[in-house]
Amino acid sequence: YVELFFIMTSLWMDQYYYVFGFTFIVYIILLLTCAEVTVLLVYYQLCAENHRWWWFSFLTSGSTAVYMFMYSVFWFRSLEPSKIFITYMLYFGYMFLISFGMFLTTGAVGALSCFWFTRKIFGSIKVD
Repeated sequence: YVELFFIMTSLWMDQYYYVFGFTFIVYIILLLTCAEVTVLLVYYQLCAENHRWWWFSFLTSGSTAVYMFMYSVFWFRSLEPSKIFITYMLYFGYMFLISFGMFLTTGAVGALSCFWFTRKIFGSIKVD
């Protein structure tokens, strides 16, 4: 939450952001958390004998981007924007593209980690 606030402020308020190392560590923690939570949820789904986990894993970890887009809406409401329609269109257009990129990134991490996990658990089963 705090890092997202500083990133949004530096992106839209013309302030310099200089904590790139810390942001990279937070980004790695975000990817690890998405992978772990998605593997856990897919494991629960496989225990319930529902083997349609592909899109579920992608959408589960990709839903982080929905939080980011909703935060950008609330952050925009805290500003005093102009009344020109193009301001809204530019801001929400760029934030949608950034959120969509984050959706693809975190979704791919979740799906690939679940793919690795299911290969591991089903690869250990011995068929006689």
